[in-house]
Amino acid sequence: MTDDERGQLDGHVVRHRGRLKVFLGAVAGVGKTYKMLSEAHRRLARGEDLVVGLVEAHGRPATAELLEGLEQLPLKRIEYRGSVFRELDTEAVIARKPEWVLIDELAHTNVPGTVHAKRWQSVEEIRDAGINVITTLNVQHIESLNDTVCEITGVRVRETVPDSIVDTADEIELVDLTPDAVLNRLRRGDIYQGEKIPQALANFFCKGNIVALRELALRLTAEEVDEQLHQYMDEHRMPQGKAARDFIVVCAAPRPLAAKLVRRGYLLARRMQGDFRCVHVRVPGIRLSKKEEAVLREVSELTRNLGGEVIELEGESVAEEIIDYVNENGATHIVMGQSARSRLQEIFRGSLINRIMRETENTDIIVVADSDEDPGSVTRSPR
Repeated sequence: MTDDERGQLDGHVVRHRGRLKVFLGAVAGVGKTYKMLSEAHRRLARGEDLVVGLVEAHGRPATAELLEGLEQLPLKRIEYRGSVFRELDTEAVIARKPEWVLIDELAHTNVPGTVHAKRWQSVEEIRDAGINVITTLNVQHIESLNDTVCEITGVRVRETVPDSIVDTADEIELVDLTPDAVLNRLRRGDIYQGEKIPQALANFFCKGNIVALRELALRLTAEEVDEQLHQYMDEHRMPQGKAARDFIVVCAAPRPLAAKLVRRGYLLARRMQGDFRCVHVRVPGIRLSKKEEAVLREVSELTRNLGGEVIELEGESVAEEIIDYVNENGATHIVMGQSARSRLQEIFRGSLINRIMRETENTDIIVVADSDEDPGSVTRSPR
């Protein structure tokens, strides 16, 4: 019995969760969808049962040609604000029960009125039904890289995919092109057409952005390989896999910087093959505003989406609670934000960071600078 089949166990039907393959790219136009469709034809030639759930050709003739000869399921018709949109029909995919389904653009936000707000949620439902999924994703849409991408491009990407989804992928294949090749494709009209070309060249698709995003994609793929190696060593009880894991504690106050700290802590834990927790200290008698409570809820949700644990402590001294927790739990790293206290407050009340540095043992402290407002924002980033 394979992982793609349903079997019988003690008289009960067991449905194995579908596999996930991701074609990852640095930016739009590197050929992710083309590569996915090319693989689809190879699988079809091998006799595998494969259908197209949704593929965006974006007016690219070579991509559209590859759709020929593949079974395409009908899309769901949704009316919204006087217009008609076509979205993935999750129910139709599950009813068809193919072995593999192609679903383009994992980070896509669905039109209001669909069952799921995000396409990745539809993919999860399809995988839960035992169907294998092949999809595409650009690196700027990965949640933990949101701050880094904003710093590189000046654009705050609003459509993101939780790292936990990417982490559960059985295979990530990098679709890579050099920055010059991407720019040449853009100028030829192979990515966008008309007036979109000079606009893209002047903004998101400047060469510096492409170089940096490509580096992120390459690094993420290398980390995935390293993680698979560690998992293999752990499963086979190899001595190298039994080394003590790093443990990162993120100290979160109800400030806008908190989300950035969580992402930084996650990235650190991922690169070190360690674990991370987000710790917040409530002080009795101090009531948080509605806005501050909302920030804490969002940070807690982000932490869980990234696979971390949320810890809430209570005590009269924030510093003492953090110091005790770190020392008792053997944290190897602490991620903190730049102090919100003025220099005068630090003179009279002391520096929280300095005290934690003095009173923690064998722990590295990383202080993250508090940045100004995002330099720019968009609801949807270039694909």
